[in-house]
Amino acid sequence: MAEFTWEARTRTGEVQKGVMDAADATAVQARLRQQQLTPVKVNKKGRQLSFSFGASVKVKDLVTFTRLFSTMINAGLPIVQCLDILANQQSNPAFKAALIDIKGQVEQGSTFSEALRRHPSIFDDLFVNLVNAGEVGGILDSIMNRLSTYIEKRAKLVSQVKGALTYPTIVVVIAVGVMIVLMTFVIPAFEEMFKNFGGGRESLPAITRMMLSLSEGFVSYSWLIALVAIGGSFGAVQFYRDPRGKRAVHKALLTMPMMGPTMQKIAVARFTRTLGTLLQSGVPILDSLEICAKTAGNVIIQEGVMSVRQSVSEGQNMAEPLIRAKVFPEMVSQMISVGEQTGALDQMLNKIADFYEEETDVAVAALTASLEPIMMVGVGGMVGVVLVSMYLPIFSLAGSVGG
Repeated sequence: MAEFTWEARTRTGEVQKGVMDAADATAVQARLRQQQLTPVKVNKKGRQLSFSFGASVKVKDLVTFTRLFSTMINAGLPIVQCLDILANQQSNPAFKAALIDIKGQVEQGSTFSEALRRHPSIFDDLFVNLVNAGEVGGILDSIMNRLSTYIEKRAKLVSQVKGALTYPTIVVVIAVGVMIVLMTFVIPAFEEMFKNFGGGRESLPAITRMMLSLSEGFVSYSWLIALVAIGGSFGAVQFYRDPRGKRAVHKALLTMPMMGPTMQKIAVARFTRTLGTLLQSGVPILDSLEICAKTAGNVIIQEGVMSVRQSVSEGQNMAEPLIRAKVFPEMVSQMISVGEQTGALDQMLNKIADFYEEETDVAVAALTASLEPIMMVGVGGMVGVVLVSMYLPIFSLAGSVGG
């Protein structure tokens, strides 16, 4: 079997496009005629056109798609017609190509969830499983509406984390750039000026001599410093790619002062929101826990959730294994236990998610507020030391001349 892109006309003259799996082009044409379509073009799809375009699809596009799809399904439109309308009005070419392919698969007899599964970079396991649950339960419209709300909340969490890290990153980059300029151009200019005054380096203050030596070494061995920086960056990436290295980094993040509690709140909010949405939509608990583990974003939390899943598969409740895993605060486990006892676990999970999302807002704001003065003092201190070391001899010389 191979993939073929096709273009055909309906009886009314409307042009339709899609992708079809078939043995050859003749089989594609025959199948199109069975669907009362007149083939115009049938081309074998090249390997380079495989589904690797999902990275360019934005969260906003996905949210708009799910909300509009929910509204159309609720209004009674067939899935194929919904996909056709949404594909035609889609401005993102990558997303449009994916929707056209999904439409073609549904026309061939695939379920909507099976067609979505062909594009994992756009529609993740959570999305596909929820759609499947909606198809089975006949509540696809409400599932899609719930999905759009979930995606928006998840995007908000990601945005908060990125926002908290953006300011420190910018400050560090600027600080490094300033220090490179000072070491490369400013300090050597001062050294030349000191030589013109007629004094040797031994007559300068100790801090000035130290800065001059650092600048000289930086300029002389800049190639070696650049090589070490590149090698260190490559080594750090390789270390993080290794499962043991990634686990060590994720464990360190959870135990860091200020950062650790914030990361844990984010993890709790994501876990409870995801699990609550899945259970509320009718996805089995074992499948739900597996999806939650995959979307945890932290190896330590992923291992803890999978251990909970193992215990649940053996017939235990979720609360006790969650306490033993020690990945979330005990209060979360106790509230989940209450939800299990009352038979309203999905509602309890959503309440926990609401609470921890608010806690995340406060924690991220506090983290940002704490980092700002630390970064400013650090950058100001570095620049201040350089300036003092350079101007101290000038002040001494001015004092001696005045005397």
